[in-house]
Amino acid sequence: MYTQAMDTMGKDGADAQGADAPRPLRSADELALQERFDARIDAGDFIEAKDWMPDHYRKTLVRQISQHAHSEIVGMLPEGNWISRAPTLKRKAILLAKVQDEGGHGLYLYAAAETLGTSRDQLLHALHTGKAKYSSIFNYPTLTWADMGTIGWLVDGAAIMNQVPICRCSYAPYARAMIRICREESFHQRQGYEALLTMMQQGTEAQKAMVQDAVNRWWWPCLMMFGPPDDQSPNSAQSMRWGIKRVSNDELRQKFVDATVEQAKVLGVTLPDPDLKWNEERGHWDFGTIDWDEFWRVVGGDGPCNRERLGARVKAWEDGAWVREAALAHANKQAMKEAA
Repeated sequence: MYTQAMDTMGKDGADAQGADAPRPLRSADELALQERFDARIDAGDFIEAKDWMPDHYRKTLVRQISQHAHSEIVGMLPEGNWISRAPTLKRKAILLAKVQDEGGHGLYLYAAAETLGTSRDQLLHALHTGKAKYSSIFNYPTLTWADMGTIGWLVDGAAIMNQVPICRCSYAPYARAMIRICREESFHQRQGYEALLTMMQQGTEAQKAMVQDAVNRWWWPCLMMFGPPDDQSPNSAQSMRWGIKRVSNDELRQKFVDATVEQAKVLGVTLPDPDLKWNEERGHWDFGTIDWDEFWRVVGGDGPCNRERLGARVKAWEDGAWVREAALAHANKQAMKEAA
C-alpha cells in the first residue's frame, strides 16, 4: 500500500559516518562490475536478483521494500477493526476483500525483499524490535465508518501516486510486484471514493458531517505520506540516481494535491487548509505548511496508535508460532519421505 519511510531512515555504511570516513579499497574486478552496473542503470536496464549490485544499492532496496511490506501488513489493522461493524453486507464484503488484498501485497513484497538475500524472519524481527519502520499514516485511529471511505480515497490515492513510478523501478522483482499491486490499489481508491460519494449524496446531515470530519483528520497525515521535503530526504538523491525512485517527494505531493482538490469539489467536501488556492503562475494549487514536528514524532514512535499497532503485530507473530512450527515439521517429514 505505502512507501514512505525510505526517506526517514539514516544513510547506510560510510555515508552515515560522513563524507570523510575511510572507504574500503576495491579490486579492479569490483571496479569493473561497478562500471558495468552504472552503465546498465544509465541505460535504463532492469537489475535482476542474480545480477551483481553494489552493497548500498542492495541495502537501500531491502530497507525500502521491507518498509513497504510492513506498511501493507500493519495497514490491515485500522481497516480490519471495522469489518464486523460495516453498515451493509455489500460494504462488509468490499472491506474484507480489500484487507485480504493488503495481506497479499505484503507477501509479494516480502518475497521480493527475500530475493536480495534477507530472510523473512529477519525482516519481521526488524519490524517487531522497532528497527524497521512502516508508513506513519497507520498510526492514526479509525474513529467512524467514514474513515474507511476516506482511507480509500485519500490514503490509497496518495499510495497510488507514490507507487505507480515504482513500476519502473530499476530492480525488476520489485517493479513486477508493483504492477499487480497498483492495479488493486486503484480499485481500493475508487471504492473508497464511491463510499464517500454515496454518503454525501444520499446520506443524512449527520453522515455528511461524519465524512467532513474524517477528511479533516486524514488530510494532513496523507500529505506527510510522501515523506519529508526534498531538501530533508537523505536517501532520495541516491535512490533517484539508481532508478529505485523516479519522482521526488515534493513533486509527488504536489501532484496529489492538484488531483485531490478537483475530486473534493465533486464530492462536496472542504479540504481543511485555509491556504489552499490556485496559483495561476505556477499552474498548481498552493497549500499550507505541513507540521513536520508531528511527522517526525509519529515516525519516531510517539503517534496516537504506534504502540497499539506494533503490539498487535508482535502478538500475532507470537500467537502464530505453533503454526509455523507445525508447517516446518510437516515439511521436514515430507522431505525425509522423499529422501527415503
